[in-house]
Amino acid sequence: MIQSLREIQTAQGATLDDSTSVPLSFGNDPDAIAATQTGVALCDRSHWGLIQISNEDRLRFLHNQSTNNILSLKPGEGCDSVFVSSTARTIDLTTLYVTENAVLVLVSPSRRQMLIDWLDRYIFPMDKVDLKDISAQNAIFSLMGPESDQLFKKLGITPLVDQPYASHQQIEIENIPVRVAVGSGLVTPGYTLIVSVEQAVLLWKILVNSGAIAMGDRLWEQLRIEQGRPTPDAELTDDYNPLEAGLWNTISFEKGCYIGQETIARLNTYKGVKQQLWGIRLNAPVAIGTEIKVEDKKVGKLTSFMETERGYFGLGYIRTKAGGKGLKVKVGEVEAEVIEVPFLTHPAE
Repeated sequence: MIQSLREIQTAQGATLDDSTSVPLSFGNDPDAIAATQTGVALCDRSHWGLIQISNEDRLRFLHNQSTNNILSLKPGEGCDSVFVSSTARTIDLTTLYVTENAVLVLVSPSRRQMLIDWLDRYIFPMDKVDLKDISAQNAIFSLMGPESDQLFKKLGITPLVDQPYASHQQIEIENIPVRVAVGSGLVTPGYTLIVSVEQAVLLWKILVNSGAIAMGDRLWEQLRIEQGRPTPDAELTDDYNPLEAGLWNTISFEKGCYIGQETIARLNTYKGVKQQLWGIRLNAPVAIGTEIKVEDKKVGKLTSFMETERGYFGLGYIRTKAGGKGLKVKVGEVEAEVIEVPFLTHPAE
C-alpha cells in the first residue's frame, strides 16, 4: 500500500531515496521551507517506526523502561521520553501517545527493530504486556507551519487547538479515521497524523489539495539540525547520555526506578555533565566527526552538518567547562560559533 503513496508523491515531483524510497525532495525546497515559516508544509514520516504496547501493565512497563513519567499520563495525553541503557547511554528519543487500550510509541527510523528487541528483553512471564510493531500498517505525516490550524479549519475540524504537546485525538478527516497529535516532531508548530496505509494516499491528496506544501526528508534533516533535535547514530549513541544531549525536558527526576535512572540521578545531583550538545554556526563546509577546538585544544566533536540557504550549520558536543552560547571555536580549520538551538534544554546555571 505504501507503494501507491510513493507513486502519487513521484507524480508530484518527489525524488526518492534509492535504498529507502523515502521522498528526499519535491523539487520545491524554497517554497517548502517558506511554508514551514509562514504557511503549512506536509512531510511524510512513514519510514519512522510505530510500536504498540497494550495489555494492563503497559503504562507501568514503559514507566520502568524510559526517562519520563509515563504513569501520570491519561488517554489522550502523551510526551517525549528517552530509552537508555543501564549506563544511561541513549538508545532513542521517542514520542508516546496514550490511548484507551494501548500506548503508541513513535520511534526513529533506525531504531525500530532495536527498540522492539530491547523492550521484548524486559517483558517477563508475569508481565501483562503485549508488544507489536504496527509500522507497516500505518502511515505517519507531519503538518508543519503556523497555518496548520487554518488548514484543519478549512476541512471543518478544530482538533486540538491550544492543547498541550502530544495531546491527541482520533478524528475523521473527510470520513478517514486519523489520529491527530499536537507537535510536528520539531519545534515548528504543527501536528503529527497517524493513518492506516489503506487511507494514506487519499489523506495525502486531501492535505495537499487543502494547501499543504509537500516537503522532502532533506528539508526535515535541515530543520532538525537548525533546531537541534538529536538523532540516533549522530547525537544519540553509546557515547552520550540524554543530559548531555540536551533532553532535560524528557526526564522526570521525581519518578521511581527505571533502567539507567541511577546514573542519570547521579549526574544531575553531582553536576557531572561534562559535555553538552549545542548548535554550531560555521563559516564553511566541514566533515561530520571533525574535532572542535578552542586555541588548539580539543573541546568537542561535530556530530551533524548541513549547508542551507542561510549558511552552514551543525550540531556538536562541547565540553561544559569550555563554555556554551557565543563561544568562538574552530571546527578543523573552519571558524565557527556555538549557538543556542530551540529544541535543546540545558540545566539552569
